[in-house]
Amino acid sequence: MSTSDPMELNPHHAAFVFAVCADRFYAALLPFAKPDAEGEPSLGGQLLYAGEPDEEGRALLVAANVLGAASLTVTADPSAQRRSIRDGVADYLVTTLEEALRILKNQLRKREPVAVCIAAKPQSIEREMEERGVQPDLVTYALSGLARFPPEFQAGARGVEHVAPGPDRSVVTWTAETAAPIWLPKLDAMALDCLNPGSGPAEMAARRWLRLAPRYFGRLAHDRRIVSCEPAAAQQIFTRVQAAVEKGDIGVSVWITMSSGAGTQTAHANPPSSVSVSG
Repeated sequence: MSTSDPMELNPHHAAFVFAVCADRFYAALLPFAKPDAEGEPSLGGQLLYAGEPDEEGRALLVAANVLGAASLTVTADPSAQRRSIRDGVADYLVTTLEEALRILKNQLRKREPVAVCIAAKPQSIEREMEERGVQPDLVTYALSGLARFPPEFQAGARGVEHVAPGPDRSVVTWTAETAAPIWLPKLDAMALDCLNPGSGPAEMAARRWLRLAPRYFGRLAHDRRIVSCEPAAAQQIFTRVQAAVEKGDIGVSVWITMSSGAGTQTAHANPPSSVSVSG
């Protein structure tokens, strides 16, 4: 085991920053969610207006997608439009609010997730939303209080600002050094086994995040995982992953960290030399 801090898990590494931001937005959205048929938290049937798809905006869309919201984002920047679609945080790129609403209304009715990006200036779309009486249930906190943002939205929508984990939560992150598409699903399954669905809503939320977040992380953070959970579950994940690698059940080296109010532990687990690491 090593206590060094690899670039992959360095707190300043872009992929790590994105994953942490998405996880924190997920925590911020949870109070607005309701249990679905399986008892997991869901924002199905709620509309989120995320503003522009900048770094924080894309992280917010990831969290909203995982929770099943219908989300709208707007930007006149062609590169931001392409990136939102390419990274998988937006499902559709349209040019008018009319097109966006057709998609959003359908998914809201079915209570299924979707993220739509409009290629336009945010201010013009926001004015049109106000004129047409389009009222989001949730808005990114960055838009709250802005003079251009319709007062009706601020009165009727709830602001979302990412929050740090509480003192009763620990955060576990892990990444495989090679062949991530092969080995990360196996590591995810181990982590899910450590999250007891009978423990309550918080662990149900952690299970939903771990199960669905990889679908929406896109290219930037596709090869890493992060989950906030109870300290006992975090310790179990931390220990079990290391043991699986060192026994050869996982055939590549894995970096894993566990952070809480007590500090951060980092481990670099390596498989036995006799185990192939090619995947």
